[in-house]
Parts: sequence; C-alpha cells; structure tokens
Amino acid sequence: MQIVGYETGVKSAKAAALLLSRNGSIIRESLSSGRELAYTLGDRWCAGVIDGAEHIPCERPSAPYCELHDSTWICARCTGTCLKAEMDCYQEHAVYLAAFAPATFKVGVTGRSDPTVRLREQGADRGAVLQRVENGRIAREIEAEIARTTPIPDSVRVPMKVEGMGRTVDEGAWNRLLSTFDLEQTYEFSYGFELDSAPIAETLASGTIRGTKGRVLVLERNGDVFAVDLRSLIGYELLEGTSRRKLQSSLGSFS
Repeated sequence: MQIVGYETGVKSAKAAALLLSRNGSIIRESLSSGRELAYTLGDRWCAGVIDGAEHIPCERPSAPYCELHDSTWICARCTGTCLKAEMDCYQEHAVYLAAFAPATFKVGVTGRSDPTVRLREQGADRGAVLQRVENGRIAREIEAEIARTTPIPDSVRVPMKVEGMGRTVDEGAWNRLLSTFDLEQTYEFSYGFELDSAPIAETLASGTIRGTKGRVLVLERNGDVFAVDLRSLIGYELLEGTSRRKLQSSLGSFS
C-alpha cells in the first residue's frame, strides 16, 4: 500500500483519514481518536493522482509528487490579479484572521459559506471574520494589503503551529490585534484532545491516535507524544507492523 493523500475530516462528519492505494483502489485509514496505527514507512515515490475512488499510480522517484503531478492551488498565490485564464471566484468570500497558540497570527480568505471550515482545516485556535466581500478578487486584494502593510503574514508553516500545541492563545496579544480591525464575528476552537506540552515533530505511522489538528496528526507512543504533518506521509509505502526505528524522546521521559 502507498499513502496517496489525506482528509482532515473537517468538511464531513467522518474522522480524519489517510488515503491509501491498494491495487488502484482508494482505502480510507481512519484517524479517529483512540485507534492504534501499526505501520512502518517503507520506500517513498510519487503519489500519482486520485481520480474519484481510483488511484492512478506513478513510479517516478520524486516525492511526494513528481514534476508531472505536483500542482499548486493557483488561487493561493493570487493577490487580486487573477492568475487563471479566466476569473471564476464570483461567490462571496470572507477575509479572516487566524490565531495559533501562543501568539502566531495570519490573515487569510475563504470562499466557503462557513469560514470555520477553513479555520479548522488550518488548525487555528481562534479566528475572526473581518468582512465578507462579493468575490475572491476583492478578498485577495484586501488580504494582500493587510499582509503588506502590517506584521500579519498570509501563511504560517506547520512547524510553527506544532511548537504552540499544548499552550493557550495569548489573550492580550490576540485582543490587541482584534482591536485594530472592525470584526464581524470571532470563534474559538477545540480539537478534542489536550496536551501538556508541544509534541515532538516526527514522520511515522505507528502509535495511539490522540487526535488531529488541521493536517497535524498527534500520536502517543512509549510515553511520548508526536506530531506528524500528514502531508509528510504522502508517497510512502506502508508496511504492516510497528516501526522499530529509534525516535526522539521528550525531556519528560528522563525525569
């Protein structure tokens, strides 16, 4: 089997899942809390393409995708000047702020009618809708202007999010940020599990699932807690049986 994708579970009633390819068919490996994963990561190569319930493989060695299958969502690079042949984002868009504990913030846009879907997909701890506008072009212009004229970026990398896990949002910093904007609505999010400290960043597929936060899978194994970026698993061959590879331990393991 090969890991060819993942689902965060935010857009449906289903739990988050790894998408596995077996003989061209897609299998969902549920990542629901409490389940045990017992896989070893084998070789890694291009994850190919998912077409509905089928998988079209690719044997090229580049991972997670080769140059033929690596695609970037072009709208993510948009700053208001459409990069497509023809603009198609005519539905209402929301401009939002997201907070990641303890004090990492970003600005973003979403075309979803419920902006909390996008915020939870990103693993945000808090969120605030600044305004809704009539299309994506206007929203991207506003986003780019905020990112250009303030210290608020339009992206936050997964390692920064992992570093803040187990901590709470700095209320003072968040409220000071919000006070500089007119707000439509604010949100607080919970992901169904608690941590005493930041988990250890690792790439593995074995352990007891504590939960998921955006695209970060949290696993407990041998008394330590690990954070796995689900994207870092794409392309790997899955072998039955828990890996025997020695993993980094937290400082708490030696106390």
